[in-house]
Amino acid sequence: MKRILTILHTVLAAGTMAASVLATPSVRAMAEQTAHGVPDLSGTYDVATITPLQRPAELGDNLILTPELAKAAERRVAAMKAENNQASDPNRGAPPAGGDGSTGAAGNVGGYNTFWIDNGENAIRIDGQYRTSIITDPKNGRRPPMTPAAQQEFRQRMAFFRENSGEAWWVGSEGPWPYDDPEIRTLSDRCLLGFGSTGGPPMLPVLYNNLKRIVQTPDYVMILIEMVHDARIIRLNSEHVDPSIRKWMGDSIGWWEGDTLVVDTTNFTDSPALGLASRDLHVVERFRRIDADTLLYSFTVEDPNTWTSPWSGEYPWPATEDRLYEYACHEGNYAMEGMLRGARILEAEALGEASGAPGGGGN
Repeated sequence: MKRILTILHTVLAAGTMAASVLATPSVRAMAEQTAHGVPDLSGTYDVATITPLQRPAELGDNLILTPELAKAAERRVAAMKAENNQASDPNRGAPPAGGDGSTGAAGNVGGYNTFWIDNGENAIRIDGQYRTSIITDPKNGRRPPMTPAAQQEFRQRMAFFRENSGEAWWVGSEGPWPYDDPEIRTLSDRCLLGFGSTGGPPMLPVLYNNLKRIVQTPDYVMILIEMVHDARIIRLNSEHVDPSIRKWMGDSIGWWEGDTLVVDTTNFTDSPALGLASRDLHVVERFRRIDADTLLYSFTVEDPNTWTSPWSGEYPWPATEDRLYEYACHEGNYAMEGMLRGARILEAEALGEASGAPGGGGN
């Protein structure tokens, strides 16, 4: 038991936990139907949870977590957050150049501290049983191996967006350089899509801003995501647009199969919200009300360019009375100017120029 708790604590501390809690299924009748005769999915849901997307490898094929271990993990999370929320020493020194190597933005030199994190307090439960991961297929609860081409692309990407070292390590390499202009930065850096595939599809829990708002009409379902105010528009009983038309979150069409809303999404851009996925990503999602206060969200991901086989997962969406407010990321994204300005200074230093010189870039 102690070993499993240690494994779970390690995953939590690494910031890879996702988000949500499900109460024991209600014996009440399912929620009312809409005026057009289908289940009413509308409402606001908080999907925060400490359950990880991928199962710790040491847990093997164990999908179910005992109540004792789940509660112990929840206590560990609560204790960790309480400790991290202690007041900082006002007389502390500056972090070392390039960061201290700990978990956090650029080695913990300027990312959000625990005060800003809202990744839930509970492990997910489905059918009364706690889960060890959101992914259910493959049986080991982990994404399938990547294709050789995807592995190569991943290595190149990691080399391009490596951790901050406090030096312009890219100077002297062939362009483009990672800080040449805003368009080179990641979609989340640019506030174009929420990080972690929170808007998806698939829609996954992340470290904060985990509210989802569903608005339902006879012809459309709209899902507004709190993170970066992404909005998905799902056309019901429609056809996909022409393959030449590509969208940030893909082209989503939906239909009802009994009491389940099925959503099929294709036509992604070259950079979907789901990390490492390609423009050929195909996602099938299912939304089903399992009691008056909870939806069960399930998904299957297929991308032959990235993964050697499809993978699937599920987790509950509990309703909440909390309100979803605007997330004004881009309007306040002053960090982008700081990142580019800092890169120019580092480049000037590396080239032996006066600090703050305009920097030539990689091209």
